[in-house]
Amino acid sequence: MDMGDMPMGSTSAGNGIPSLFAFQRMYWAVVGTVIGIATLVNVLNYVIFRQRLSASSKGLPKPAKPKSLLFRVNATITAIFREASNASIRIPIKRHTIRLPTVGRTSLVVANVIVLVVLCFYKLDPNDRWSRENIGYRTGFVNMTQLPLIFLLAGKNNIIGYLTGISHERLNWLHRWCARCLFLTTTIHMGYWFADWAPYNYIATQIRTDTLTKRGVMAWAVLLWIVISSTTPIRGWCYELFVLQHLVSFAVFIGFVYIHTPVEVHIYIWIPVGLFFFDRVVRALRVLYANLAIFHPKQRKAGQMSGFWACKAEFTPLPHNTTRITIKNPPIGWTPGQHVFLSCHSIVPLQSHPFTVASIPEDGKMEFLVKAEKGGTRRFFRHAEKQHGLPTSSDSTQPRIKTVAIEGPYGCIRPLQQFESVVFLAGSTGATFTVPLLRDIVQRWRAPPSQNPGIFSTPKGAVTRHVRFVWVVKSRGQLGWFAAQLSSIFGDIQNLQSQERQVEIDMSIYVTCDSSFTEEHKSLLSSVTAPTPAPTQPQHRGAVEMNSEASTLDEKSGLKKLSEKYSIHEFDSVSASPTKPPQPSAYGPDGECCCKTTVESEDDVAAACACACGPSSTARPQSTLSSSTSAAVKPMLHPRITVISGRPQCRSIIRKSLEQALGESAVVVCGPQGLVSDIKQAVVALSDERAIHKGTGAQGLYLHTETFGY
Repeated sequence: MDMGDMPMGSTSAGNGIPSLFAFQRMYWAVVGTVIGIATLVNVLNYVIFRQRLSASSKGLPKPAKPKSLLFRVNATITAIFREASNASIRIPIKRHTIRLPTVGRTSLVVANVIVLVVLCFYKLDPNDRWSRENIGYRTGFVNMTQLPLIFLLAGKNNIIGYLTGISHERLNWLHRWCARCLFLTTTIHMGYWFADWAPYNYIATQIRTDTLTKRGVMAWAVLLWIVISSTTPIRGWCYELFVLQHLVSFAVFIGFVYIHTPVEVHIYIWIPVGLFFFDRVVRALRVLYANLAIFHPKQRKAGQMSGFWACKAEFTPLPHNTTRITIKNPPIGWTPGQHVFLSCHSIVPLQSHPFTVASIPEDGKMEFLVKAEKGGTRRFFRHAEKQHGLPTSSDSTQPRIKTVAIEGPYGCIRPLQQFESVVFLAGSTGATFTVPLLRDIVQRWRAPPSQNPGIFSTPKGAVTRHVRFVWVVKSRGQLGWFAAQLSSIFGDIQNLQSQERQVEIDMSIYVTCDSSFTEEHKSLLSSVTAPTPAPTQPQHRGAVEMNSEASTLDEKSGLKKLSEKYSIHEFDSVSASPTKPPQPSAYGPDGECCCKTTVESEDDVAAACACACGPSSTARPQSTLSSSTSAAVKPMLHPRITVISGRPQCRSIIRKSLEQALGESAVVVCGPQGLVSDIKQAVVALSDERAIHKGTGAQGLYLHTETFGY
């Protein structure tokens, strides 16, 4: 006997036990309540955001500090939940440390498991052999009710994400764990039927002779494969292949479930199918709108685009196996911190990669910095290297210009301009996420405050008074990626301060050999993986190479103007200290290499020391571009940007910013898991140490993290 022989779901097992359909409604009552609470929190956050911007535009003091009783109570509750949800346990084992998931994530998964187990066994005795069929029936119905939630959490155009203000990639982990919970209850469902047949030695016979049972076992086997193949090592091994097989596996699983279950529960199959096609149709429409020139008549009329296709990109090789992809006059808008899916089928057929937009809309271009690894990102870099410096005629398209397609933008973060103080921490290419957010705050400082903005329009101006920016890199050659943008910020700050604006920015760049702060793994936002470049000759001591002739000239002229106006110094790509002063010692007082030690206080650091690890341990050899086709330019940094060898003491950096904050602060981090984990631990410790919103007067602390990893 199996689900095909079962009575209608409206019947019950007696003794006041609800019907099988009632248990499905109970599950969605719980899920709906959680989504509803998260939606209300999102709405409240939006109200607070507008209230703070409005207070700032009116010149009220301390706009980011809650004043009314309602907002103070909300701030206290929020601080308690933030501290608890970000806490995690670390287990040291010899030279390694096992980091358990945060309490917040663990609580959600455990709560889901508890709800499912209670629904499966409510008023039934798991040890009673005569209750095994009833448990088998009920768990089957509970299994079906989980399918819509899994598909709701999977889509790029995520309904739950829109309601709760959480981006699709930040819900992906919950999608995977909901699938694992489904596997748990499916195993219980199959196990109790097997337990019912086991006393009669009938399991093998049932599987061999009963078609319905055979289909159920096949569905369980496919689900087992989906769960195993979704683990991090397998998922990250070849992500493009994983996505393809994942879609096929789920299609096969849904097919087996459909022919295994009765018609009365097929609604829980058609809803996921509808959600899947809804997401695909919306994605297709977004692709057409973003890439067809016919939908952008104003830009076409202004001569900013020509032809049928709207997006053309230039591929430029940069040091450290990095490709700069630039789309001039992009047809779509975006907000800093968002990402798009980019595809170039002439270079990488039938692949689409998610990349964080490293520019801001005011630049008039959409720019990406892509670290070359295996797969599509490596082919992008090889194309840029191959085409770099080739001669072009005046009547032909530059060979580096390729037709590309974009989809998006995706991703969201709470508006940072509502926080009184903001701390940015980035590891390596994590700066593609934090630099645009930093520049956006500066742009909002320059813009006049909004006067009576619309309900759905974003108010101008910013509450933010102080920004702390920290960038951790593995090599000084990476400084050239954002040297011009970071240095130009101080010109804007000087102009603002001359207008008696109370704004301030502190910047530090740490050069470290600690791989936990710099090594990159495959990223959902930037598609970056651990470096595996082909063996080539190491770079020589000297200038950082900028590999596009045209872009190099532009950057040179821009940096020259900056250096003339603000006395910006050139930094050597190895020493990272001004080229004229002598190089400091490469070792600290304890004899350990400076680039691996933790810098407790920047006030005690006079200058950056050279790396003593040698090229073999400092960094893998990087590809060297032909000197005949590339021009060398040293990254120029504003003198107010501190360059330090070593790894940052995140807790001290954040504490120093919090101590001068007059309202709620924000910490934004993007980088490898080691950096993100350290900052989470520091935020929890500081929240507890300062007793935020618990009568001490310490103001709130919001944390946003982006981690390298699928």
